[in-house]
Amino acid sequence: MFQAIPPADAILLKLTLHALSDEECLKVLKKCREAIPGNGQGKVIIIDIVIDDKKDEHEITKAKLFFDLLMMVVVTGRERSEKDWKKLFLEAGFSNYKLTPIFGLRSLIEVYP
Repeated sequence: MFQAIPPADAILLKLTLHALSDEECLKVLKKCREAIPGNGQGKVIIIDIVIDDKKDEHEITKAKLFFDLLMMVVVTGRERSEKDWKKLFLEAGFSNYKLTPIFGLRSLIEVYP
């Protein structure tokens, strides 16, 4: 299903991983990890939804949960909390990440080898 990815300084995944199951997401992240140099120069940049019901306003959380239902009904994916994302990153072989909420429902997640 997946082919080898040539070495890259950065890989951008925008609203892609939320449509995938945890197993499929892990496969993609592992391939990304293989393609990122281990010298600390590269990273994976993910723009996706991160559910944070403790920090987000109620209406934002409701919208994110609506997308979660949509992902479960239409495809095999789901919206994830920061804890869910961290688990996937660590299982894929990454050592660190930085999460920054951006405009609207999305967050910018930088994942490092």
